[in-house]
Amino acid sequence: MTGLDKEKLKEAVNRFQAVKIMVIGDVMMDQFIWGKVSRISPEAPIPVVDVRDESRMLGGAGNVVHNICSLGAQASLCAVVGRDEMGRRVVRELRKLGCPAEGIVVEESRPTTVKTRIVAHGQQVVRFDRENRGKIAEESIEKILSCVRDNLADTSAVIISDYAKGVVCPKLMDGLRPLLSKNKVIWAVDPKVWDVRLFKGVTIFTPNQLEAESITGIRIDSNESLARAGEKLRKLVRCKAVLVTRGEAGMALIEKGQGMYFIPTVAREVYDVTGAGDTVIAAMTLGLAAGLTPREAATLANFAAGIVVGKIGTATVGTAELATAIANL
Repeated sequence: MTGLDKEKLKEAVNRFQAVKIMVIGDVMMDQFIWGKVSRISPEAPIPVVDVRDESRMLGGAGNVVHNICSLGAQASLCAVVGRDEMGRRVVRELRKLGCPAEGIVVEESRPTTVKTRIVAHGQQVVRFDRENRGKIAEESIEKILSCVRDNLADTSAVIISDYAKGVVCPKLMDGLRPLLSKNKVIWAVDPKVWDVRLFKGVTIFTPNQLEAESITGIRIDSNESLARAGEKLRKLVRCKAVLVTRGEAGMALIEKGQGMYFIPTVAREVYDVTGAGDTVIAAMTLGLAAGLTPREAATLANFAAGIVVGKIGTATVGTAELATAIANL
């Protein structure tokens, strides 16, 4: 990160409060059951967890929103929940963040996605999911598109947070693409869907290394293969830039005509990577909306990711933490 302008990054963070980002995608509740293991079950060779505490927080696209709000910006969310207690909780949690809930669509026959993690001594023991991964109803798609049309005029950027739970589908993307193009809005995608043609024309595309390998068919085992995979992705998606996240190996930004820019991780200790991708796309998009170049915005996102992986659970980063991390480099 030679030539890093710390003051420019800190000034961009100060401008976040003037930014409004719309998030579209798969919202869920992340439930954590915290405990200790002191014995093995006599019924099977598995640990017995003595439960000490329980917490719930927004996950998936909801965690992207939470990160945006924690960084001082404004956010809105378009997503689908079920008519159940967890769906109502999603709405309550959004309102606590000051985020409007008008973009939350309720489907009668669909449960709200819930991921439950059992954590003992700081380590996940098991996770179980309750969900329906089928495509959302056409009526739900129309409601989301209507909400986007009504709110796009005062939106700085749009994030597509795809967790393959049914919201991000061809019909939704076919409806979104002309709206975003017409309004010349920055839009970023954190993908799970393998048909990347859905995201044609996106500003920034942020797969992790496994997703980049799966989409391109290129095994990434060197800087050369990483650069080839990134450029292939950029051409497939027809985007301005691809940011490949690689966990402890850092990140790589591939821009048209700029080659590959490698960003080493700044994380001192990695405790939990849950939701780190949400933090990356939130900070990257905020940086772009605040006037940073893709390289500068990616560097900022790297600082944010380095903070959240040092926390256990679905974590977020605040403006003070981010400013401190930049200053201490």
